[in-house]
Amino acid sequence: MFNFLKGVVGGSGGGQKDLPYNIGDPYPSAWSSWSHFRGTSKDDGSPVSIFSLSGSNPQDGRLAAGRNGVKRLRTVRHPNILSFLYSTEVETVDGSGTKVTIYIVTEPAMPLSEKIKELSLEGTQRDEYYAWGLHQIAKAVSFLNNDCKLVHGNVCLESVVVTQTLDWKLHAFDVLSEYDGTSGTATGPMLPYEWLVGSQYKSVELAKSDWVAIRKSPPWAIDSWGLGCLIYEIFSGMKLGKTEELRNTASIPKSLLPDYQRLLSSTPSRRLNASKLIENSEYFQNKLVDTIHFMEILSLKDSVEKDTFFRKLPNLTEQLPRQIVLKKLFPLLTSALEYGSAAAPALTALLKIGSWLSAEEYTLKVLPTIIKLFASNDRAIRVALLQHIDQYGESLSARVVDEQVYPHVATGFVDTSSILRELTLKSMLIMAPKLSQRNLSGSLLKYLSKLQFDEEPAIRTNTTILLGNIASFLNDGTRKRVLINAFTVRALRDTFSPARGAGVMALCATSSYYDTTEIATRILPNIVVLTIDPDSDVRSKVFQAVDQFMQILKQSNEKSNAGDTAHAGSLGLASMPGNAGLLEWAMSSLTLKGKPSDQAPIAASNSVRPVTTTTAASSGLIETPSMAPVRVSSSSDFADAPAPPSPTSTDGWGEIENGIHEEQYSDKDGWDDIEPLEEPKPSSVLANIQAAQKRPVSQPKPQATSLRSKSTVKAVATKDEDDDLWGSIAVPTPKIASKSLKVKTSGAVEDDDPWAAIAAPPPTTKAKPLSAGRGRGTKAAAPKLGAQRINRTSSSGMQ
Repeated sequence: MFNFLKGVVGGSGGGQKDLPYNIGDPYPSAWSSWSHFRGTSKDDGSPVSIFSLSGSNPQDGRLAAGRNGVKRLRTVRHPNILSFLYSTEVETVDGSGTKVTIYIVTEPAMPLSEKIKELSLEGTQRDEYYAWGLHQIAKAVSFLNNDCKLVHGNVCLESVVVTQTLDWKLHAFDVLSEYDGTSGTATGPMLPYEWLVGSQYKSVELAKSDWVAIRKSPPWAIDSWGLGCLIYEIFSGMKLGKTEELRNTASIPKSLLPDYQRLLSSTPSRRLNASKLIENSEYFQNKLVDTIHFMEILSLKDSVEKDTFFRKLPNLTEQLPRQIVLKKLFPLLTSALEYGSAAAPALTALLKIGSWLSAEEYTLKVLPTIIKLFASNDRAIRVALLQHIDQYGESLSARVVDEQVYPHVATGFVDTSSILRELTLKSMLIMAPKLSQRNLSGSLLKYLSKLQFDEEPAIRTNTTILLGNIASFLNDGTRKRVLINAFTVRALRDTFSPARGAGVMALCATSSYYDTTEIATRILPNIVVLTIDPDSDVRSKVFQAVDQFMQILKQSNEKSNAGDTAHAGSLGLASMPGNAGLLEWAMSSLTLKGKPSDQAPIAASNSVRPVTTTTAASSGLIETPSMAPVRVSSSSDFADAPAPPSPTSTDGWGEIENGIHEEQYSDKDGWDDIEPLEEPKPSSVLANIQAAQKRPVSQPKPQATSLRSKSTVKAVATKDEDDDLWGSIAVPTPKIASKSLKVKTSGAVEDDDPWAAIAAPPPTTKAKPLSAGRGRGTKAAAPKLGAQRINRTSSSGMQ
């Protein structure tokens, strides 16, 4: 029999050195004769709890009870019962005889009495935590009594431990035995090891060893009495000394007092069942119990209940005990988000709880969950991540952003949802500094080139703002090829006035990257025409920009005259006194004063009806009413949306070698085609400005200039796009004099054109049309579309 029990507990070993766990410091208290130690695994160093029981006589009754406890703990599994990991029995021989030691290894836990002292909770928070703990122990007792027909026999303060997640768990199964009250032939003690139970914890019938009365009582009678003893010890703050002390109810909460008295009824059959205690007690109905219970059965809740719960959770966490939120609620929340059972609003609660952690804990516990969420296909989750990126973006490492986060975020640039496109754009303010040049120049610029043609005016404006902010992270070659064309060809010709203003401000903020030739021939000619812009805010910015760039040219001239030509060609914002703060324009300066005529193509120059627009102070990016945040459903809102098209292989300013297969995309994507958006007829003032922007600009070389017409652009682009990233839309320097083509804009009157006086004269000769027929000068007949009627004069002939 002894050998059988030894096999049950795990066999014998040669001592502690054969135990696959390291035994650490002991706790000051443990149940009965057991000792409770901290421990770690020798394999991975994970924490565990180690219980040991020693005896000098192999037939010692305590050892037999210990073996019973090991067997029961191994076979009985429940969330509120201490989890068994390993056990063994070791025999050691010394001079006085043989010593037997039983070891039980469980999940890490500490005695309840020690944890209560450590938490030091008071008032409502203490009562809520005690209610949660008693709720867990009552469920464990109910499971043993009602489901397993087992009697624990010794429920008290010492038989309860607390895990790292602050869960209360029942252990100390040495006395546990089957309930045999239904058997009429059973004789003798029902609990063979009841002598281990202290007399102060024994009910009246157990103290008298009245086994006949015990067998006639319900299975929960003995353990319900034990629950009453546990409640008394918890609220009184001291260990029960004798049974009579249970009559002192001064420390028991009033809402729990009626149930406490029923648990300690002198009549066993009238004692309250643990399952009824959970269901009916008013004491267990509080915020902490309800919140944790909801999280534990989250998968059973519908989407409406989840959404309502998680929207209230951030405020609710402020009212709950901080340690319980961090150690119990927080792990449940991260798990729910990772496995998809939590709604998007749960991310707000996660970040709020994460803000209470140290930097090291935040990196270990919060960031891994966030990184996993970026791979989610749930658009509501993606929107929530981007809305809160300012809270965690700085904590992400550059390598994680570049390799794991950005590839998922970039899909939002071409998403069909304008909200997601705008949030993706704004997120680049934080991500761009952490991107590699491959992603920055080879991927991000491609998406930005598309967004400057976006249907949403706010997105077009924010794209210009973002490009001005990330200019410092681009290499010199990319800046030379991208910035001027992006700000002049695209932004300054936008029909949305804040977009034009953003283009002017972006040029000013990045002025240190342009040389004097670029300023004189490419920047000033494009911004001067905006001095007659219909929008007063744009005109104001233009005058400031003209003054700034003229000052740069003056400084260059002064240095050239002084003989200092080393830096004369590249003067910028850094040399301008009083303008050190211009690089922060996107953070605080942009204020939209948009008009309805700006948000749509301008129809009349006298339209000045204001439209509500806002400025995003934190990012410097604008929001319009069309881009206001709205609730995004996790699946229903976008489930049927078509897959967005893939971005072009070029960034719109030319070709970049980035490893992306070009054959997957059209060569016409991006910014290769500089035709304006298809919009209704603009106002006469704006039409004149657009016409003037297309006029030729004199180059410093003594050669005639060519117009930036569509045909000229395409001719230059076909030469060698690799030579110039923006070659397809940049103003080329002609090597021979070319004749100017007359550019007419719809709605523009030649007599009202302020540039007519200085425009290039019309050509004196006209190009002869190509002959489409055999005869010289024969004009090709216009093709007729549709079905053609054939006239027949008779049934026998055709004309």
